[in-house]
Amino acid sequence: MESQLRYDTSFSYILRSSLLSSNLTIDSVNTTHTDSVFEGCEQMVSGIIFDLAIQCFNVIVGIPANILVLANLIKIRNEPLTSDIFLGCLAFMDAYFGFMTIISSLNLFHWRSTMAWMALKFSYGVKDTSGPLFLSCVCLDRFIAVLFPIAFGQLKAIKYRISLTIVVLLLTFAYASAKTVGGVPNFEKVFTGEVLFAFTWMVVCNVAVLWALKRSRGSGKDEMNPMKRKAFKMVLSILIIIISNYLPPVALFPFEDHYPHKVFTCYVQPVCFAFVNISSTIQPLTYLSRLEKVPFLPESCAEKVSCKKKDKPSNE
Repeated sequence: MESQLRYDTSFSYILRSSLLSSNLTIDSVNTTHTDSVFEGCEQMVSGIIFDLAIQCFNVIVGIPANILVLANLIKIRNEPLTSDIFLGCLAFMDAYFGFMTIISSLNLFHWRSTMAWMALKFSYGVKDTSGPLFLSCVCLDRFIAVLFPIAFGQLKAIKYRISLTIVVLLLTFAYASAKTVGGVPNFEKVFTGEVLFAFTWMVVCNVAVLWALKRSRGSGKDEMNPMKRKAFKMVLSILIIIISNYLPPVALFPFEDHYPHKVFTCYVQPVCFAFVNISSTIQPLTYLSRLEKVPFLPESCAEKVSCKKKDKPSNE
């Protein structure tokens, strides 16, 4: 994403999370203004339009969804799951990223502040890193819980998850700061390597967990017990999110040199980053769909959001 600030002085393209320019300087923020979000891609606009649509969807749906996730995690803070701290950080970062999209448009029309542009670039660095790393932490938590239950019991104390969260936050802010300052050679390769590593790790963890849960039904039983079924569905949903959101950049970015420059800039980058950015909405919606009751929503609306069926009383 380091090559991303080429089109951003237009309102529409400010809504992109994938700022396309690796050589932005403070001076260029103040002096470079484009009349069109499609500059350089006038004959190849579909990729950029797709990305803009995703950004609008993130603002309209993603921000409220992440706030609802945070509200629910606060509500159940006395009986948390072991991975709730990671999900809470992820929801906070995604909500922050969504709000920065709004800030960017305000800066374009009113503030014209260099510091606001730098803050915007910092937020893209946060999004690049926090999503894959916190999802990796959730996968690690489920992996140890299912495959190494004894070790999981010994590591259940919250202090271990707080320590891991601090490490992830330090890595996130270090990456975002380097992205904001700029000037790091081949910095875009860091993002490619990070996503490739996180994607591989998450897929391996989730496949191993699903395989272990499938094998743990017990002899003569056709169904898992309720707790294992719940874990299976949770891990499966995370695996689907990982594959749908991160497979496009993992599959295409390593072959950047094989694409014509315009094709990569106007099609491949906007579309791939759109898939990554939509995780800011898909992840919280998936979480909310597993709840019996969604905070602050009327019962009728909550039932539509939630995919979880309530147990019906037995007539037996």
